[in-house]
Amino acid sequence: MMKILLVLHDAYGRTGGIARNNRDLIEAFAEDPRVGRIVALPRILGENGGESDEAGEAMPAKLDWRRAAGKGAFAFVAASLAALFGRRPAVVVSAHLNLLPVAWLLSRLTGAPLWLMIYGIDVWQRPTSPLLAPLARRAERVISISDVTTARFQAWAHVPPDRIRLLPCTVDLDRFRPGPCDPTLAARYGLVGKRVLFTFGRLVSRERAKGMDEVMQVLPGLLADHPDLVYLIGGDGPDRPRLEAKAESLGVARQVVFAGRIAEEEKLAHYHLADAYVMPSRGEGFGIVLLEAMAAGVPTLASLSDGGREALLDGKLGLLVDPDDPAGIAAGIRAVLARRKGRPEGLDYYSVQSFRRRVFAFLDEIAS
Repeated sequence: MMKILLVLHDAYGRTGGIARNNRDLIEAFAEDPRVGRIVALPRILGENGGESDEAGEAMPAKLDWRRAAGKGAFAFVAASLAALFGRRPAVVVSAHLNLLPVAWLLSRLTGAPLWLMIYGIDVWQRPTSPLLAPLARRAERVISISDVTTARFQAWAHVPPDRIRLLPCTVDLDRFRPGPCDPTLAARYGLVGKRVLFTFGRLVSRERAKGMDEVMQVLPGLLADHPDLVYLIGGDGPDRPRLEAKAESLGVARQVVFAGRIAEEEKLAHYHLADAYVMPSRGEGFGIVLLEAMAAGVPTLASLSDGGREALLDGKLGLLVDPDDPAGIAAGIRAVLARRKGRPEGLDYYSVQSFRRRVFAFLDEIAS
């Protein structure tokens, strides 16, 4: 039975695309009958820093979640060294570029092959640490969520191409399903009788690449055709005051609604509020939220310039626009608003079952 040693920033008890992807990866490993144990070393614990955040989420029985690793830098190093004892791992997985030095050392000390997971802006630019590029080239496998991330990573990393594998993100099609709008939730935001555009994401200054600015910029022109239009922005962060000020300066403050942080259990209901999900972004490595919106039956618009293009299968699942073309964004929003709600055909490409089959294929390479 295989033992997998996973070095990661976060997963259980945390939000965000990388944490979500790490949970999906752990659960795929756990479903493979060849895997007997997954030892995970989280650098960061649940969002409130306590064990209770993680304990509230169901973890696979095969997972050995070393909470002690998340209690500071010294504790992380100590837990990493403690993980060397016992059965030799079949593979050491670095679930973030910045953790690669620790994962590489564990790989060297155990003699296990090293995998590196890459996502988006974490690897789109050459890292400041001179250690990371040569260590990346020592990974036996680099597993990327998208071709755009692979291309931008390879611009500085120059890993032999035969070591790179593609692992697109996944969506739980049983959980995210089409459904009716919740009138109580719509009333909370003043959306009753409105047509709703929706974007979900962290409002962080360094990540002004979700497309929210671009949607607000074209909103005044869209209101001429759709006077009942409202733009709902889900998520919170330090960039919110700037976005609120921009809405005011554009004269659309009454049409832009900031939902703030959305609890995970309310996420699906928020998708059901929307007539269109719009994200003409520049900085998405993939965009799990795009999959969730489509699974919930919301007509979706994404970007030609980043991983959103791949999430929409080059436009087969939704509309693609150039984020640098305001007229094109406005035309795209009008077009997506004209579409009927419903899950697009072909979304099962991103099902949990498809994701796990891809992970099992990578483990085949280790087993052979």
